[in-house]
Amino acid sequence: MKPTKHPLETIEDVDEFYERLDRKNLTQSLSEERPYTYWTIELYDKANGIRGGGGLGVLAADTRRVAEQMNVPLTLITPFYPSEQHQECEVKNENGNFKFENKTRSEKVDYEKFGYTFIDTVNIKCNNEIASLDVIEKQLGSTKILCITEPNFGELYSGDSGGDHRLYQEVALGFGGYQALKLMGLKPAIMQLNEVATFFAALARLDELASNGMDFYEAVVYTRKHTLYTNHTLVQAAEASFHYDQFERYVFPNLKSPAVKKWLSDKFDNGTIRLSTVTIEIAELRSGVSKLHARVANYHELSGKKVKFKAVTNGIDIPTWTEPEVITYLKDQGIIDKFYLPTEDYEEKINSISAKDIRKLKLQGRKELNKVLEHRKDQYGNNIEIPEDALLFEFKRRFVDYKRPWLPFSDPEKLKEILETYNAHYVLAGRVHEGDVRMSEKLKNLLKLIDEDEVLRRRVHYLPDYDEELGRALSLGSNIAINTPIVGLEACGTSWMKDIINLGILVSTHDGGVADCPADSYLNIAGQTEFEEVQNLYAKMSEAAKAWNEDFNLEYIIKTELKNFLPVISGTRMLKDYLNYLF
Repeated sequence: MKPTKHPLETIEDVDEFYERLDRKNLTQSLSEERPYTYWTIELYDKANGIRGGGGLGVLAADTRRVAEQMNVPLTLITPFYPSEQHQECEVKNENGNFKFENKTRSEKVDYEKFGYTFIDTVNIKCNNEIASLDVIEKQLGSTKILCITEPNFGELYSGDSGGDHRLYQEVALGFGGYQALKLMGLKPAIMQLNEVATFFAALARLDELASNGMDFYEAVVYTRKHTLYTNHTLVQAAEASFHYDQFERYVFPNLKSPAVKKWLSDKFDNGTIRLSTVTIEIAELRSGVSKLHARVANYHELSGKKVKFKAVTNGIDIPTWTEPEVITYLKDQGIIDKFYLPTEDYEEKINSISAKDIRKLKLQGRKELNKVLEHRKDQYGNNIEIPEDALLFEFKRRFVDYKRPWLPFSDPEKLKEILETYNAHYVLAGRVHEGDVRMSEKLKNLLKLIDEDEVLRRRVHYLPDYDEELGRALSLGSNIAINTPIVGLEACGTSWMKDIINLGILVSTHDGGVADCPADSYLNIAGQTEFEEVQNLYAKMSEAAKAWNEDFNLEYIIKTELKNFLPVISGTRMLKDYLNYLF
């Protein structure tokens, strides 16, 4: 997928954007030499050569794109992984014997092919050896992608989450990435740490300040005041405990200040440490990625005091994820402005949207989807095409237990009835993380269920190698998005945002960023038990499908979604909120 670029064209445009921010001194706080630094272990931006694993990486790419469009000086620091994983799935049924194989393959990636420039090497100390890291960079308008890499760096999330190699990757990003900033002559105006894997960047800054003569406690205060920790998930699947001996081999050798080493050593409890504990201690600013997430995130300082998180709901880069005709339509109708923010009278303007317009734009999106599907394979190794006159339900998310991709298949007869009645297809797109035995088995059982039924086999399609290109295409070409996380476990999610901006109907539980707005803002899956949720899910799927044949109901649902969620989903709004919070 090639991101669509819509940078602001004039200095007046940029000035107008900054005028919308609360703080008037922002332009003095940020500059090319003092950028907003955004640290992430994961970036999902295939146009720039890096394929992430999920929503965290997609969000990082969107944040950088929005900053480029708004001419905000931002440097994104991340590893460049020299290889990336792709998922392949094979289903066979030979004489009634169902066979399923889910495997991954690695593909080498060359950064030079994506326009990166080699700068120099930096060194860190790991496991009694010197590790040399290449520093590469790519300038994109007011933003920069700054990477550290080396041939044996491995893939994203390779190895156990508490293993030596994972710690090496995180230490390399932190200490190596901070050296890379200095190599480029950059001093962070702010450090945003996205998830705890980036903790070592702030630790490197603290160590530099303390080892260069600043009083240790002053160095702690300075680092804390210029560091934001953003927590992206209520399920800390990627976080693990590390042992003291691992830090002795990978972390402490990179520290120059005895006071910093003592400070860090004191954070261990019974010989182990969780990075969330020290990340909270080193960052005075803390944010969650939706209103619900910020409210319920349960973290405590070492003193026992509960951590308060500022809610900055995730947003998406609207021009990247939206059918261009839809953007043009929303601008022509006076619904969004040049910043992709809602206009002052957007709610009134939304009333002019017609069912005829919605269907016409969706038809264009379906054509775009089918172009992408031409080079995609389903579980049988076949290409698929969704007929233009068929309805399309879709589920496009990481295949993890709490997102419940299997929920719509709880009653196969009811699902078949909906698909047949409304001439509908259902696309499942998602990747099972390597090593997730539980979800791999659930996927196997789900595909077996589909394979054994003629209707489901014809109308349900699983697309294994899910990526941003496929995710975008499904948002453009589907009619109804299914979002079924267990309430209380989704931090935000952004896939559903892409469905709404592309004029799709959202059927969802009231969780994550969806819960920023009232439950009647979309087709809400309600229920006190899972059984009740399933029954309500089928009712809402039928209601959504029926609405596509009824002008009044279609207009009502789409207009209600846009009126409530348009201010929420804007990536420009997200960046604006972060800048106001940080400065």
